[in-house]
Amino acid sequence: MISLRRTVASAVTAVAATVAVTACGTDAVSPLPAQPRGPSSPAASVSAGTTTPTTPVATGRTGSPTRPPSSAGRPVPPPPIPTRTRGTPRTTPPPTDVTPACQGAVRYDLPLAETEIELLKSLCFATGAVLRIQGIGPGLVTVDHPELVSQQYEAGVVDIRFVRPGTVAVTIPQEGREHTITVVVR
Repeated sequence: MISLRRTVASAVTAVAATVAVTACGTDAVSPLPAQPRGPSSPAASVSAGTTTPTTPVATGRTGSPTRPPSSAGRPVPPPPIPTRTRGTPRTTPPPTDVTPACQGAVRYDLPLAETEIELLKSLCFATGAVLRIQGIGPGLVTVDHPELVSQQYEAGVVDIRFVRPGTVAVTIPQEGREHTITVVVR
């Protein structure tokens, strides 16, 4: 009976030692290529009579051990390298913000008595801008795309509000000549 107790006690001690070593995180790994197999190698633990589960270990280019990816997540391949055909020019999308050459949704006053209208050829505004032409009679200012603007006249002032993006040619008669201002609306 005493020998049975000693056998059980030694078995419990062996299991407890195995559990303690495994719980501390010292997994048995294969040695690096330049190192001889030591007591922590799987062959040494098998010959000692204890077996511990091992995870295969590979070595990377640096010689350090690298573990294979876990079964929970698959390795993600690197993104492909973008290629471009020679001779194909890159296209730059048009700016969406107001550029220095293009004004925002502002009111632009154009007093005809004080402005040399011949020098004004084109303007650029954001949608919602208003071109206010002062000092002109009713029905004289015309636009080529009335669906892009909202136009009203009151007391010698024509307000043209640009309600949709596009290009509008505003024609203003002055001193027997018609002057056209091209307005780009973004």
